[in-house]
Amino acid sequence: MPREAILRGEELEEDQVALSLRPQRLSEFIGQTQLKEQLKLYMEAARARGDILDHILLHGPPGLGKTTLAFIVAAEMGVNIKISSGPAIERPGDLAALLTNLNPKDVLFIDEIHRLRRNVEELLYPAMEDFKLDLIIGEGPHAQSIRLDLPKFTLIGATTRTGLLTNPLRDRFEVVFHLDFYDESELKEIVLRGASILGVKITEDAAQEIARRARGTPRVANRLLKRVRDFAQVKKKSLVDKELARQALAMLQIDEEGLDELDRKILRTIIEKFGGGPVGLETLSAALSEEKDTLSEVYEPYLLKKGFIQRTPQGRVATERAYQHLGIAPARSREAPLL
Repeated sequence: MPREAILRGEELEEDQVALSLRPQRLSEFIGQTQLKEQLKLYMEAARARGDILDHILLHGPPGLGKTTLAFIVAAEMGVNIKISSGPAIERPGDLAALLTNLNPKDVLFIDEIHRLRRNVEELLYPAMEDFKLDLIIGEGPHAQSIRLDLPKFTLIGATTRTGLLTNPLRDRFEVVFHLDFYDESELKEIVLRGASILGVKITEDAAQEIARRARGTPRVANRLLKRVRDFAQVKKKSLVDKELARQALAMLQIDEEGLDELDRKILRTIIEKFGGGPVGLETLSAALSEEKDTLSEVYEPYLLKKGFIQRTPQGRVATERAYQHLGIAPARSREAPLL
């Protein structure tokens, strides 16, 4: 697996292994404390009424637990969950097939909901508000409009880019949760939990080292744990200590701030090719030969959070901290002194 793939938030095939590290209940979910408290209250109230849970929108960077929370909601409410994604629902008929196959109180989870086509999205409005499905049968002058009743269901939408959601769709979600990056103590707990499930013997210092470089993201923490486990296995080490973890992470070229090769390349490009910035996203994307979405959704949020770049109306700017991290003197320090 490429090193950069480990640090991306998208789910990979290995995330679907039978021995899943995904928590099954809200009590097992680590982090996002305020979100959990509110969600627990809403679920308890809905169960007490014998009603469905209100529609929920989850937004935040990849890998923070949006899909996991959808599964947890279904498990806690004792209902089934149907899963799809915005790009997979290409036609109104695809959405109609999903909706008409729901059972009462089921959860429908749509990942990347901001990527729904407009004609599909408009079909979702009456389904969310009135649990009705409006269909057009036939074409031309013989076309007929029919309205079908749907069972009451809970829609959980997940997105990494709330700015791309249309106002009508966003307004139909009664509950909106933002998932933020995790702190090191939470990630350490996640690593220790994952090690227990995987049967990996690991010291607390080693777990802390992995957590420190996991970009504030549980999915990344679990992937790094698996790679460290592989390293230990090849080295015939029965215990993962801090030094072994450091060696494994160094092999992956993940530095002490959690930056990988592309992170550092982004910073060097801004500094060396564009004088520290500002530089626009399209220009930066072309200079790096990387997709704009990859830069803006996967790499930029963490670099912003760690203070390595700033986003201005004119573009991205490398901060003094970026210069220090790369060991490059700021431009003003390299200028010759005035005589």
